[in-house]
Amino acid sequence: MVEVAAQLNNYRQSPRKVRLVADAIRGKSVKEARNRLNFITKKTTGPLQKLLNSALANAKNIGIETDNLKIKSITVNKGQTLFRRRPVAHGAAHPIKKRTSKIKLVLSDELKTKS
Repeated sequence: MVEVAAQLNNYRQSPRKVRLVADAIRGKSVKEARNRLNFITKKTTGPLQKLLNSALANAKNIGIETDNLKIKSITVNKGQTLFRRRPVAHGAAHPIKKRTSKIKLVLSDELKTKS
């Protein structure tokens, strides 16, 4: 069994929103994952498609057949948080947290074993 990975660091969207789309494609074949990403209307589908294409390019680069690959795992973790300030009444400021995500995608070939 061969595994290929690709990673996207500091994607400027909160991990909670990215996980909604990541859960929809986890465990699917590459063809089905692409199809689902085409029909989901979320901002994060574009970067996830690029990440999937990057993982496929990595697989081709090391000589793996890309026809029978599936998404083994996709993890979305918290990245760096940008802290900003918003002015409020009486000269005070409230914090704004602009969250980022780290996404790691692992592809593996589908080997059907008889048990």
